Amino acid sequence: MAKITYIEHGGKQHTVEVANGMTVMEGARDNNIPGIEADCGGACACSTCHVYVDAAWADKLPAKDAMEEDMLDFAWEPDTARSRLTCQVKVTDALDGLIVQMPEKQI
Repeated sequence: MAKITYIEHGGKQHTVEVANGMTVMEGARDNNIPGIEADCGGACACSTCHVYVDAAWADKLPAKDAMEEDMLDFAWEPDTARSRLTCQVKVTDALDGLIVQMPEKQI
């Protein structure tokens, strides 16, 4: 289990525990955290679960695969170093303390 902090675009923070094996997107969805829409349900077929990973965590996450890289092209103002699709980030104990910030909007 990992504690993950989701920060809304306006600054409101939500820190929740997310079970190992779930995705960061599922943690947001299951805890009713606004700002992550996840229209495709986690299939990496949209970019509506886009977040900016805190800079301290950017290099600690597993690398993006080609499909995630392609879908990030459709995200709102992607940042090549910090943007991730939360449906593609599996939770492990190593992610305890992860901080992600939602963009201004999801597209």
